[in-house]
Amino acid sequence: MIPSNYHTHTSFCDGKHTPEEMVLEAIRLGCPEIGFSGHSYTECDSYSMSKENTRAYISAVRQLQKKYTGSIKILLGIEQDYYSEEPTEGYDYVIGSVHFVKKDGVYLSVDASKERQIENVNRFYGGDFYSFIEDYYEAVADVYRKTGCQIIGHFDLVTKFNQAGDLFDTNHPRYQAAAHKALEALLDAPAVLEINTGAISRGYTTAPYPARDILDKWRKAGKRVIFSSDCHSKDHLLFGYDAYQAML
Repeated sequence: MIPSNYHTHTSFCDGKHTPEEMVLEAIRLGCPEIGFSGHSYTECDSYSMSKENTRAYISAVRQLQKKYTGSIKILLGIEQDYYSEEPTEGYDYVIGSVHFVKKDGVYLSVDASKERQIENVNRFYGGDFYSFIEDYYEAVADVYRKTGCQIIGHFDLVTKFNQAGDLFDTNHPRYQAAAHKALEALLDAPAVLEINTGAISRGYTTAPYPARDILDKWRKAGKRVIFSSDCHSKDHLLFGYDAYQAML
């Protein structure tokens, strides 16, 4: 069976293509479904949809659902940031994600750039990356309660710029304790965990989120997963699915 993608960004936020261009690519690939998940409006996030764009996004996807009835099933979702206060009623599904850490009243981006991450940790944490990581995973642990999501997005996004291991050690006891405490907090949530290949397609990592030890613990608990390309371009709609399905 041809897989589908439900973590899809368009030109309404930080994606490259329109929703219709994404739909046509999904049809070309033979996908039975496609789900859109624009970034929810978040005051501190320049990549999220504005409130005006959110209304236009909803209207555009609903129109496509009617236009392509019989050709492909189209779902209207939202990627709800932990710090977004926008309502989620009316969407077909919600992806709950953490893109920021709040420290001393300031929102610190987790995934904007390596340089900004280093600057934020030096300025607000005295260079202690593990304190930054502990605050990140504290929010991740609470993401289901805050967003009511059906899908938990890129669980360990904080590792995005640590491919070379030069920022912190993911085997360090403090990192392991923070990550696994967050995972345990989510085990009772009626949500699935995404295997996200987005950072690979954009050249940041060589393996998907989450790390293998996190995925193993989740699966051993009998919990479900979903593949996601977190695509920002139609060229990456099903990126890496064939290669990484073997992980399961």
